Amino acid sequence: MITRFLMACATGLALIGSGAAAAQAPAPSAAPSTAPSTAHVGKITGSSARGQQFYRRFCVGCHGPNGDGTGENAQWIDPKPRDFVAAVFKCRSTPTGTLPTDDDLYSAISRGFVTTNMPPWQPLTKQQRVDLVAYIKSFSPRWKSQGVGKPIAVPAESPVTMESILHGRELFQKMECWKCHGPAGHGDGPSASTLTDSKDNPIRPYNFSSGSRFKCGETNQDLYRIFMTGVDGTPMPSFVDNVKPDEAWDLVFYLRTLQPMHTKEKEIARQLGLKPINPNAPAAQPESKPATENK
Repeated sequence: MITRFLMACATGLALIGSGAAAAQAPAPSAAPSTAPSTAHVGKITGSSARGQQFYRRFCVGCHGPNGDGTGENAQWIDPKPRDFVAAVFKCRSTPTGTLPTDDDLYSAISRGFVTTNMPPWQPLTKQQRVDLVAYIKSFSPRWKSQGVGKPIAVPAESPVTMESILHGRELFQKMECWKCHGPAGHGDGPSASTLTDSKDNPIRPYNFSSGSRFKCGETNQDLYRIFMTGVDGTPMPSFVDNVKPDEAWDLVFYLRTLQPMHTKEKEIARQLGLKPINPNAPAAQPESKPATENK
């Protein structure tokens, strides 16, 4: 509650007056970054020199003056703030283990993260958010020693059918997604209470019944990327070597049936009388697809 109050205050200040005026307000000093950096999002170029003032005003309380996620508010936050020095990011369009693009970081700042204390920073201008991206990159030497990963290709979405949803359900069981996310996708699988992140902090699997948004977006394309890139720093791996593109769409469609929304996928699941998977039942092979389709 304390952290949410502090963040609400910061957001309110961003809405009141210009970013420059807000940046002049007293704030804890941020440590010098490793090296100046830039960011490019569309036609906007960001500067770490400008981004530093916004980081000091809005981000240092949680992410810390050194960018290592140990700000004064961090002790009250769960999950913990991102460590920009380690430069391990959950939400990316790039392959697992690689650095995200500037657009990825910009989207994360703009979107915020549901079920966390990280709010959407829409009150800041686009220029200010791109400047923040540049400053965030300055904390880790990885941005100088490694190239940014190449975004994965997201193929055209396949049709939603009874067959695709049933096949996605088979994959959910075969790949044992239910062990973390639970048989009904409520984040309560048998392994859920044992999971930790890369810093040994407890971490909770996503509960699909909690809403329409994921931490890394809300569209079908966003969910597809999560499968294929993995969520670095967490137990959620990349399935790019285990799932074919059309199978990934089938899994996307099935997971949509677990969410509390009125969608085509949900209606098809209702027509099928789809029930949560039975963990004790043998998983069907992906090759044996049902013949029924929703014409």
